[in-house]
Order: sequence, then C-alpha cells, then structure tokens
Amino acid sequence: MHKVVLITGASSGIGQSIAEYLNKKGMKVYGTSRRPHTNNSSGVIMLPLDVNDINSIQKTVAKVIAEEGKLDVLINNAGMGITGSIEDTPTNEMRKVFNTNFFGAIDVMKAVLPKMRKQGSGLIINVTSIAGYMGLPFRGMYSASKGALELVTEAIRMEVKGFGIVVCNVAPGDFATNIAAGRYHTPVFEDSAYKEKYTENLALMDSHVDSGKPPKVMADAVYKIIMSNNKRIHYKVGGFMEKLSIVLKRILPDKVYERILMNHYKL
Repeated sequence: MHKVVLITGASSGIGQSIAEYLNKKGMKVYGTSRRPHTNNSSGVIMLPLDVNDINSIQKTVAKVIAEEGKLDVLINNAGMGITGSIEDTPTNEMRKVFNTNFFGAIDVMKAVLPKMRKQGSGLIINVTSIAGYMGLPFRGMYSASKGALELVTEAIRMEVKGFGIVVCNVAPGDFATNIAAGRYHTPVFEDSAYKEKYTENLALMDSHVDSGKPPKVMADAVYKIIMSNNKRIHYKVGGFMEKLSIVLKRILPDKVYERILMNHYKL
C-alpha cells in the first residue's frame, strides 16, 4: 500500500525536488505552499498552507487525512533564510524567521500528531541545516532557528516514540536552488560598522549556493530515510567539507574552531 506524504514548502527548490522524487517512487504526495501552482503536471497534489497560519495548517492537514484516511510521513521543509549582522538586522525580521523555521514547523507537527498517534505509526522529518550546527557570521539568526529545530527534534522524538511515531531531522548543506532570492537580506547600511565585511560575505554566500549540489541529492537522501528500517536521529547531506565542519566543531577547542570559521569568512 502506498505511503501518504505531506511536505511543506514544495513549490520550489529542495521541497519541490523531494515531492516529485517521492511521487515517482510511487508515494501519494501532497505538497504545500502559500500560493500553490494550479498548472502542476508532476503528479504531486499541491495544496495551500501557510506555516504561520494555524487555521491554514489545520485545514490542509484535515483535508489530506479526510481524503486518504491516514498520513504516513510529514516532511517539514518550509523555511526562509536571513542574512545580516546581529546588530543591524531588525528584531522583527528575526522573529519572522523563527516563526517560519521554528514555530511553523512545530505547529505542523502538532497538527499531524493526533492522527499519527491514533494510527500507531508515522514519520516526521524536519529539514534543518548544517548551518544549524554552528553560529555562522552574518547568518546567525538562520543558524539559531535551524539549531533550535534540531534540539526540538531530539526532544519530541523521545516524547512520541511510545506511540509508534519516529521523528528525525535531515540537515542539508548548500544546494543549487533559488533560496538566496527568498532570503531576507538586511540592507547594507552606508553607516554600518559591518558594511565591508557583510558585502563580501553576501557574495560568498551566493557563490556557495550557486556551486552547491543538485536538489535531487537531497531528494534521494529523504527517500532512503523513509525506506530505512532503523532511522537515525540526525542526518547530514552536503559536501565533504560541510560535514567535516561539524566533526571539527565537536573535537577542536572552541577558539581554534572559531579561528577556522573567521578565516573562511575573511573576518
């Protein structure tokens, strides 16, 4: 019997690639976005869902359950990026990022858990980021929002395990997507103390995305997680150096690791 999958943020980039890949593998995939395309020919059923709107979340989750009678997999993929120094970034923009990347993901989990508990099974995959394992300069709020979701994943995984539900996260590195276009970029203020370094780092971030892996790599990784019989808590999908950076943070003295990051970001 086919698996029923709900994936948020499926209109572009990694989310779209995952949705289409799982559909080709024979799963019944419901993708969501705030404004879904009506001329979708991929076989993925697109529904409207705004992770910042509780009513929108509950309505769409209820629709999927009513049509399918079950929900096997939730992939919490919707998210947004943000750049800027901590000092220059407006606090209300920081809150927006946390509302989407963190609280939005939590609210979608809350919406699907009653059904998964009732059916005695279910899988939730939270898409975080390798950036969530370290505080990156000029990406601090993005790192913080994704790192927070990593920790919540660990906590909720233990809370729901007794109901037959599995929760894990997958942290991608840089992928060749349009994520840069959807980020909130703190303006490069003329009088900012960070003007020069921030400008250099914006170009560096964009180059990392442009040279990133194709989204299909992430889609294949998610498919393998779904099909695995012994799911891990954390998965990392990225280049060798991105994965190595997590290992180095674990084994190196803090200040040595900080110096490596500062050299990389030319600080």
